[in-house]
Amino acid sequence: MSTLIVDIWSDIVCPWCYLGKRRFESALDGFARRDAVQVRWRSFELDPHGSRRANLTLPERHRRDVGGTPEQARRRIGALSDLAAQSGLTYRLDLARPVNSFDAHRLMHYADQVGVGERVRERLLLAYTGEGAVLSDHETLARLGAEAGLDPAATLAMLGSADFTESVRKDEALGRRLGVSGVPTFVFAEKYAVSGAQPVEVFADLLDRSWREIAPAEPLGGEGVCTAGGSC
Repeated sequence: MSTLIVDIWSDIVCPWCYLGKRRFESALDGFARRDAVQVRWRSFELDPHGSRRANLTLPERHRRDVGGTPEQARRRIGALSDLAAQSGLTYRLDLARPVNSFDAHRLMHYADQVGVGERVRERLLLAYTGEGAVLSDHETLARLGAEAGLDPAATLAMLGSADFTESVRKDEALGRRLGVSGVPTFVFAEKYAVSGAQPVEVFADLLDRSWREIAPAEPLGGEGVCTAGGSC
């Protein structure tokens, strides 16, 4: 049986990544061959040299990087929150604290290895976009991981080591080779790439198109067919 691989580069401290994840999942739910799809989450740091300290909220960070008044920043953040609500997500981005996400990525690789990657990923994304959690703090990461099924003591031990550093760096290196410069970025069957939280219909089309190219043609069956060897 053929397998359709979808690689997704994403950052935990990225509201657009959570929205893109949810829209992709909606498309996947409606895909007839969903069981044949393998999703591989890849690490990407939006600010690899960023501080581990939560010095600014997301609106303050927007004003610093993009400019404009506090009201303009609130409107930009509010527009994104409205889009997220259409996909069933509740954002409180006025609380969000952009920080260095390297250790959160290491935690995700650890969770994937343990078998609770999806639950931990959802918990971290929710904590960042809706709860103002500081995802560079080891105690916070251990607490959130425990809520999603990880052992907190083992998580703290892992975070205190260098484990999964190479896993994060390999994802980032692969992304650079493929030209990934922003997130979320979705690569279907190692051939079709699309960036951003695309509409559900775009993801659905890419799933269908990619599947048609990798899967062998399936006979429809029925009467009125002559087979090789003269059997009619």
